Amino acid sequence: MASLRKNDINLSALARDIKRWGAELGFQHVGITDTDLGDAERHLLAWLDADRHGEMDYMARHGTHRSRPQDLVAGTCRVISARMDYMPDAVAASEDVLKAPAQAFISRYALGRDYHKVLRRRLQRLADRIQAQIGEFGYRAFCDSAPVLEKALAEKAGLGWIGKHSNLINEHAGSWFFLGELYTDLPLPVDTPGVNHCGTCHACLDACPTDAIVAPYQVDARRCISYLTIELREAIPIELRPLIGNRVFGCDDCQLVCPWNRFAQATGEADFTPRADLDAPDLLALFAWSETEFRARTEGSAIRRIGYACWLRNVAVALGNVPYDAAIVAALQARVDDDSALVREHVRWALARQLERHAD
Repeated sequence: MASLRKNDINLSALARDIKRWGAELGFQHVGITDTDLGDAERHLLAWLDADRHGEMDYMARHGTHRSRPQDLVAGTCRVISARMDYMPDAVAASEDVLKAPAQAFISRYALGRDYHKVLRRRLQRLADRIQAQIGEFGYRAFCDSAPVLEKALAEKAGLGWIGKHSNLINEHAGSWFFLGELYTDLPLPVDTPGVNHCGTCHACLDACPTDAIVAPYQVDARRCISYLTIELREAIPIELRPLIGNRVFGCDDCQLVCPWNRFAQATGEADFTPRADLDAPDLLALFAWSETEFRARTEGSAIRRIGYACWLRNVAVALGNVPYDAAIVAALQARVDDDSALVREHVRWALARQLERHAD
């Protein structure tokens, strides 16, 4: 159909339609906001000035493109923010896995299909529906794929509030969900921003294994296990390795203790069902994977992005944190001369830890 002129579009009706279409496409909540992120930008710049982004140089390199949507995509005046729940029904209890040192804990968001692909595809379908209704319009879809302050935008769009652990919380759904956005040039009516309900609770600060939540609403990525096991491509600081425990990809501790997650709902998305028994895998089995096996078993998964060497690095650290086990010592000794200097260094650290325990 021919494109309608913006002043010929019933924008209020279109906004209602967008939310209905979003629900039909599997989003649990869709909201709309403007592009004014002044407060979030000040928070971002202070975080960068304190070097709390660690080795994530792209955070500083993108600068204010992250907090000024119109600079990233010219013509943007509104952002359609959408969330999709990801916690499946059939998943091993996180607390049980964390208490089993010989098992590996993988952040629950990464157990199924790569969420980037799932959400971007749904957002594109939402844009297609809008286009079928009004004709061509300016838009671009994002899901953790560009310099976007997605949590700040979602908060402004009424999807929830940013908690003291820096994750978005919804009072009816907790925090086990993904976010995605459509930047658009449609001047749609905006929603009421979310209201903070954290109150005096500090459970997330108390639960963080590495004290990465240095103050309410302030996370130092350099201490965060998610950063250390996913974003960092170098050696994990020695003093933090024992605190990582058996977490080999990400960390959910701050969400696990959040009281609002008692309202979380199981996802109906088959794509987020755990693959390859990764919800409670054996550490030694993961450490035995060849690179070919790693690539095959993580195909279509967010885990693959860290690469094989970092995967072995993470598993080696976890093995170093397990009580003495002769089978673990043998597995570590088999990789002590690994081709990767990164892997070798962490394997030798883990082996020394195991042997120290045996001597004690």
